[in-house]
Amino acid sequence: MENPRQHPAFEVVFKPGNLSFGFVLPLTCAGQTRPDPLAQLDFARLADRLGFTALWVRDVPLNSPDYPDPVEHLDPWVHLGAVAVATERITLITGAIVSPLRHFIHTAKGAASVDHISRGRFLLGLGSGDRPGEFRSFGQELSGAAEQFRENWQRISKLLDNDGRLDPSGATADANAQIRPRLLHGSIPMLAVGSAGQTIGWIARNACAWATYYRPLARQRDRYAIWRAAVEKADPAKSPAFASSLRLQLEDNAHAPTQQLDLGLRTGRNGLIEELLALREMGAQHIMFNLTGDERPAEEVMQELALDVIPRFR
Repeated sequence: MENPRQHPAFEVVFKPGNLSFGFVLPLTCAGQTRPDPLAQLDFARLADRLGFTALWVRDVPLNSPDYPDPVEHLDPWVHLGAVAVATERITLITGAIVSPLRHFIHTAKGAASVDHISRGRFLLGLGSGDRPGEFRSFGQELSGAAEQFRENWQRISKLLDNDGRLDPSGATADANAQIRPRLLHGSIPMLAVGSAGQTIGWIARNACAWATYYRPLARQRDRYAIWRAAVEKADPAKSPAFASSLRLQLEDNAHAPTQQLDLGLRTGRNGLIEELLALREMGAQHIMFNLTGDERPAEEVMQELALDVIPRFR
């Protein structure tokens, strides 16, 4: 099997010294809780045509008034299958599959299926989940999520690294059973999304990349420095591949001042470019935009990013 970090889709998203850009789906306006699935496919096609690098899809099994995010999310595997067919070049990433709530064989099967449908454009992001009520609905407790995450990570990794074969050491495993279809590039890179209850050292030893949420620049620099040191300790030859989400309200005035939002920024494109240049200098390799606000259509913001922001980073 090839080194997952040499996977073509991984190398497009994570290049040392380069900053690439993607979007978190669904793209919604403020107050919109029921996004149109067909409109989301149009957004995906537009992002692909405009040359963005990645589309990220979340795993939200249940909605509840107790949860902070009221938006309805499609099942991630169904959503990714549709997006894979609707697009041609853009990389597809789970951000993230709630691994403890899914059987590891189902997760590996879903990953192999999207890999096949997308012709090798898929990266597998795994998280641990953080909603106690959701875990109880699945007959589990959040207190066991971190350990279950580690166990499932190793099982999924072995399954994707063993020609789709189950671990023969399993007491009831069928030694002749395989997950099909076969992976197009012999591997699927696995990303840790959030800390998942793990140490940074564990993530550095096991994940191809780490994706985390937005923090103000000074705090993000400190966090990245810890990550870089952990990666250098785990494998000095390994690049500290790092991605961050960024909630973005992009104003139509390019000179609008920058204001901090929860997990992001409200700013004009000049302020955004300044922030992104600093993130690239820090060492970040990918930014996933989470577009919010209802003052501008998402298509308009995507066009401005593609025409006036992204070219500064090529």
